Amino acid sequence: MDRDEVAAVIDTLRGRNLLTLNELSDRAILEVLDTAELFVEVNQRTIKKVPALKGRVVASLFYEESTRTRLSFETAAKRLSADVLSLAVASSSVKKGESLRDTIATIDALGIDAVVLRHHSSGAAHQVSGYVPHVRVINAGDGQHQHPTQGLLDVFTVRQVLAERVRARGSETGKELFSGLRVLIVGDLRHSRVARSDVAAYSALGAEVRVAAPGTLLPTAVGDWPVEVVEDFDDALAWADVVGVLRLQRERGSGSFVPSPAEFTRTFGLTVERARRLKPDAIIMHPGPMNRGVEID
Repeated sequence: MDRDEVAAVIDTLRGRNLLTLNELSDRAILEVLDTAELFVEVNQRTIKKVPALKGRVVASLFYEESTRTRLSFETAAKRLSADVLSLAVASSSVKKGESLRDTIATIDALGIDAVVLRHHSSGAAHQVSGYVPHVRVINAGDGQHQHPTQGLLDVFTVRQVLAERVRARGSETGKELFSGLRVLIVGDLRHSRVARSDVAAYSALGAEVRVAAPGTLLPTAVGDWPVEVVEDFDDALAWADVVGVLRLQRERGSGSFVPSPAEFTRTFGLTVERARRLKPDAIIMHPGPMNRGVEID
C-alpha cells in the first residue's frame, strides 16, 4: 500500500466521529471494513508502520479498566505514526473531582486531533463530541450504550472467515456474505454494550439475529431491537452460523440478576456438550474477557 492509496482511504473517512453503529449505513460499515482490510498487510511487515497519521495527536482516555481495547487503539495509532497521549485516569486529576468536560478541555489545549474515550456513563462519547466539535471522537465503550469498534471488529472477523471459505477476497467480500447469515447472541444482554453494537452491525449487513438470555438479563427495550428473542438456547444453537457469547458483567451488578453463576452456566453457558449441537463450521465469538467455566468452557 503506497502513500497515495493510504491518503485516499483516510480522506474517505475524514471528519467523522464514531459514536454508535446505529448511525452508520451498511455502505459506511463496509467502507470501514474495506479500509481495515487494506491495513492488514501492515501487520505482516517487519516494520509495522505507515505515515497515515504522521503529525496527528491522539489522546487515549479510559475511565474504565481495559486491556484489549486500550492496547489495540494505542498500537493502531502508533502504527499509523500518530503521537499518542495516554491518560492514566486512576492517577489523574479525575481522582480529585475534575469533571469530564474540564479534563477534555485540558487535553484539547494540548492540540489533540482525536480522542479515544471509554467511560462508565452511557452517552459520554456524544457529550465529548459536543465539547470539542473540532476533534474527532471515537467511542471505545460508554456504559451499557455502545462499543462500535468491537462491533466492527466482530463483523470484520466473520467476513474474513466467510470470505476465505468461499475464496472471495477483494470485491466479493461485501454485504452478500452476510445476507441470510444466522447470528445468535447469548449471555448478559442487559448490561452489554457489545451486544447492542453487534446487533446494529449484523442487522445493517443483512444477517438474521436472535438473542438468548435469562429473562432478568434481557434489556427492557429488547422488543425494539431488530432481533428475535429465543427461549430455548439449545435449539437455537443448531440454527446458528455464528454464536456470540457474552460474559456476566458482575461489575455492573449482573450477579444479582441470576441465582448463581452455576445456574447461568446450566441454562445458558456454552459448554463443550452444548457446542456439539453447533454446525461443524459454526463460528464462535467472544469479545473478552472470558470467565471460563461460566459463560463458556
